[in-house]
Amino acid sequence: MDATLDASRPDAVARRRKTGQRTARENIAELVDEGSFAEYGGLAVAAQRARYSMAELIAASPADGLIAGTATIAGARVMVLAYDYTVFAGTQGGMSHKKLDRMLALAKQWRLPVVLFAEGGGGRPNDTDLPQVAGLETSSFHAFAALHGQPRIGIVSGRCFAGNAALLGLCDVVIATENSTIGMGGPAMIEGGGLGVFKPEEVGPIDLQVKSGVVDVRVADEPAAIAVAKQYLGYFTREAEAWTCADQHALRTILPAERRRAYKVRPVIEALADTGSVLELRSEFGLAAVTALVRIEGRPVGLIANSSQQLGGALDSDACDKLARFLQLCDVFGLPVVSLCDTPGFMVGPKAEATGLVRHASRLFAISASLEVPFFTIILRRGYGLGAQAMSGGHFHAGAFTISWPSGEFGAMGIEGAVKLSLRKQLEALPDDAARDALVAQHVAVAYERGKAISMASYLELDGVIDPADTRAWIRRGLIAMPVPAVRARRFLDTW
Repeated sequence: MDATLDASRPDAVARRRKTGQRTARENIAELVDEGSFAEYGGLAVAAQRARYSMAELIAASPADGLIAGTATIAGARVMVLAYDYTVFAGTQGGMSHKKLDRMLALAKQWRLPVVLFAEGGGGRPNDTDLPQVAGLETSSFHAFAALHGQPRIGIVSGRCFAGNAALLGLCDVVIATENSTIGMGGPAMIEGGGLGVFKPEEVGPIDLQVKSGVVDVRVADEPAAIAVAKQYLGYFTREAEAWTCADQHALRTILPAERRRAYKVRPVIEALADTGSVLELRSEFGLAAVTALVRIEGRPVGLIANSSQQLGGALDSDACDKLARFLQLCDVFGLPVVSLCDTPGFMVGPKAEATGLVRHASRLFAISASLEVPFFTIILRRGYGLGAQAMSGGHFHAGAFTISWPSGEFGAMGIEGAVKLSLRKQLEALPDDAARDALVAQHVAVAYERGKAISMASYLELDGVIDPADTRAWIRRGLIAMPVPAVRARRFLDTW
């Protein structure tokens, strides 16, 4: 067994040092609690006994390139799977697939979260000992997908292609380092298909994959990736016993006085959440929306928000996709959802429609209708049209509460657009722009007063208008009053 350890493989360790990376075993050691890792199948070798002696296979293919076992992270039980790039470039061999299937069966039986280090080149074509032609009966990908409802954390540093990427993409969260390149087909597969010759770094570099939404969290290196993985897992395995938060009175002045001026929403999130508890996902994709895991008085919740700095906070197709996926994540793990709404609605126009916006927007409503976790909506400023309904779980009475800051303003569509649409004939009859502007301003002022939060609340279209400093208190009371239904409460915090 010692032959599989790093101390017995100095050449392999040296190769990792040249690329500025750590070995698979070093990453596992930093991830898990000391002494907790129990390795399964460590004596496996590549299915190439017809080509090499056993001594050669032991030296070249320890554990057949997949280090797997159970461990604990901060006391929580997990399954760890780590492809070893020093063994045939981390490719998936016949024996490592057999091992993977065994581990995934145990993970399902024991309901274990899975942490996957996915670096590798995909399927290995030169295993000789397997009685098969194409291996398309391999069940690993189906088995990993079947773990839906158990946290799956994917980490990649370096190259991750084909089968390795397929496993990575099935993870609930994908954490990738700056040197990562990810693709469903590597350079050899691309060239073999007659699609050109590319370097690995040209196929799916980190810049492309964060903007496409494949990568949830971008980090500098492997230690940072492991730190994020531990933080992410903590939202599903424990509540924080100690916490602090910012002075909530700062929320009273955190929005700009000018109602149409864009602002940064992340400081609002940081102020509301427990200090240091915010983990934003897919920050470079769907920029009009923000999705993050946070804690409120130690309790983990999911948070969504609009970003007025991108499209004015209007929801485009990417933002809808980002929100829908995040809401599914929260629902399957029993995380209550807090929504900070400030949107003029869904993005409109020919360019927006060319992205399939109808399909993406409707999917967001469909996902919201299936939620069984508590949903809390706070309107920070604008709540207009279907986009505001989508941000509130489907409509303003869909969630546990929908409340507004005094800065809230509402309407079936944006005030200025609605006024101009309703006055079209009158505006066309006026002699000049000055007269038209004056008429529009007059009606905008009336519509704005009617659409203020206080007016909305007087018609019971809102559950209340609150002091921004009381927002955390409202969320806390909501969390107490609206426990997660037992049928959907899959958080491992409840069953560990």
